[in-house]
Amino acid sequence: MMRSLFSGVSGLLVHQTRMDVIGNNIANVNTVGYKTSRVTFQDMLYQSLRAATAPSQDRGGTNPRQVGLGVQLGTIDVIHSPGNLQPTGITTDLAIRGNGFFIVLEGDQQFYTRAGVFDFDQEGWLVSKASGMRVAGWNAVNGAVDTDKPVEAIRISSDHTLPARATTQVVLTGNLSAESAVEATVTRSISVYDSLGRRQEVLVTFTKAADNQWDWAAKWNGTSVGSGQITFTATGEYSGVNGTQVTFTPPGGAAPMTFDLDFESLTQYSGLSDVNVRSQNGFPPGSLEEVRIDATGTITGIFSNGLTQVLAQLATATFANPGGLEQVGETSFRASHNSGLPRIGTPGTADRGFVASGTVEMSNVDLSEEFTQMIITQRGFQANSRIITTSDEMLQELVNLKR
Repeated sequence: MMRSLFSGVSGLLVHQTRMDVIGNNIANVNTVGYKTSRVTFQDMLYQSLRAATAPSQDRGGTNPRQVGLGVQLGTIDVIHSPGNLQPTGITTDLAIRGNGFFIVLEGDQQFYTRAGVFDFDQEGWLVSKASGMRVAGWNAVNGAVDTDKPVEAIRISSDHTLPARATTQVVLTGNLSAESAVEATVTRSISVYDSLGRRQEVLVTFTKAADNQWDWAAKWNGTSVGSGQITFTATGEYSGVNGTQVTFTPPGGAAPMTFDLDFESLTQYSGLSDVNVRSQNGFPPGSLEEVRIDATGTITGIFSNGLTQVLAQLATATFANPGGLEQVGETSFRASHNSGLPRIGTPGTADRGFVASGTVEMSNVDLSEEFTQMIITQRGFQANSRIITTSDEMLQELVNLKR
């Protein structure tokens, strides 16, 4: 009789725990990055009234007689299925399409989260808005990211600038007309930048010297700063050049300038002469105006001089057993003995999912499932309470035998 009482009590306890988990799931139905949990039960120890016997020559075998001692909690599992993505329009709001977790740092401790509500604080650290923990990845040095290094907190200052770069090469493209008469000229102005980021205009004049041969001469502020000779094949293709360097010293403290003219894309066909600058590798200084984050977690800065540069790279982590992660609150997890070590890398590599900028991942709680489980749990709790009341009535009848 007492066994049934304790079985009923154990049923009440585990159903109460199940209800606690269901209540927590429903409370977090709108929590960004939240992962729902489920509860499973298992039966408890058994008391053997009689052991099993083997068959004999005269009698068959008998099965064991056992009475269970109730129910106990089996598992509380975190279900890491993906939630729906909700657009926010905020660049630093991030979600992961697929497997993986963002890595956030608190001192030397690493935590893992799917809640990508991030932003830059006043010191330039990329942080979780909810917890303030810093987002981990790799900071770029001169536009290059070394992902072989340990992860570190990402920091991009709002006053980040792109220093000026002096021009070292100018690539020309176009056509010098084969129909031009000897001593015919074609003049083009080329914009280059000195070491202080100031624009300097260089005038390049092409003069036809002979068939399949053009002389070039560069002037800056009316001063000759370079010259050479370009030759073409009989089919109008570039053949070679004698002299490519332009050298001069800008005023105002800038370093002496030396850059090469690349003529390999020029042709000499019939038609009009048309020479243009395809590219030049100098630029003025620029201040950071905007950051963008692509699907691989690369953070790129857009600068006021029209140039872009890689500033940082987000890191994500996967685990052999995500269900083994330990929940620590603030929609974060930490590694445990059964989760395995974090496999850290860039989004989109190995089994790590891609990053979706401007979105957040919603909770994966299914309300219809939770309310169904709530009804089942309520009925289970109710039934176990009936075990206790019925056992109590039977004990009362036993006590009344004294009368």
